[in-house]
Amino acid sequence: MEYNDQMKNRMKRIEGQVRGLMKMMEEQKDCRDVVTQMSAVRSALDRTAALIVSTNLEQCIRDEKQAGGSSEDLIKEAVNLLVKSR
Repeated sequence: MEYNDQMKNRMKRIEGQVRGLMKMMEEQKDCRDVVTQMSAVRSALDRTAALIVSTNLEQCIRDEKQAGGSSEDLIKEAVNLLVKSR
């Protein structure tokens, strides 16, 4: 799969958020603020995972249709990937 610039930029933003989290912890910031930031990172990762799975699924379905196959198994696999990531 080819990972586009949008996906890579999301991961770079998440990397920055994690660095910010480490700084907050080193500075002994309030736990509520740290946990809030952790939730934001988790949410960003979940959204990025969904983007990657959906983009990959879209391409796989196109390829499967061209080959004359069924896309049902691909869809089940994508759903399982998303469920597993939570």
